Amino acid sequence: MGEMEPRAEEWLARALSQVEADHGAAHLLFPQAERRGGTGARRALLAALHGDQATIRALYERGDSGERLTILAALPELGLGAAAIPLVEDALRTNDARLVAAALGPYGAQWLDDHAFRQGVLKCVFMEIPLASIAGLDRRTDVELTRMLSDFATERRAAGRPVPHDILERI
Repeated sequence: MGEMEPRAEEWLARALSQVEADHGAAHLLFPQAERRGGTGARRALLAALHGDQATIRALYERGDSGERLTILAALPELGLGAAAIPLVEDALRTNDARLVAAALGPYGAQWLDDHAFRQGVLKCVFMEIPLASIAGLDRRTDVELTRMLSDFATERRAAGRPVPHDILERI
């Protein structure tokens, strides 16, 4: 977490203690964690939930974009297995490029089924999110995804529009 101001360090220690004792305390503390506890405080609070799926899901559903980004980024560390797939699928339905990119981070690359992963990659393409930001893309690219990217490139060319360079590298 790096060095924190003494007040932030004290706040975080109290907050972690409260969340350890009562996971419901996270609902009040998580939104203020970054402001009061410093960078990394939200992730620390998530870890203190010890994989409490219901609380993590509620924090995601009620969270703002920053809170949702933190949760999506922390998913690989939370030990939720496939239980957090609905959060990733929700992020992929948004129009927030940061959430879409985070949804295709390490957790999404590991747990999304092939169809959902391919659709997520195409959403990145449409939103002009660089393909290099997608975790596990080389491992997850298959014949169907290559065909989909090729079809996209064909449509772009037919419309007289440029094809992004990172797509041309994949087809």
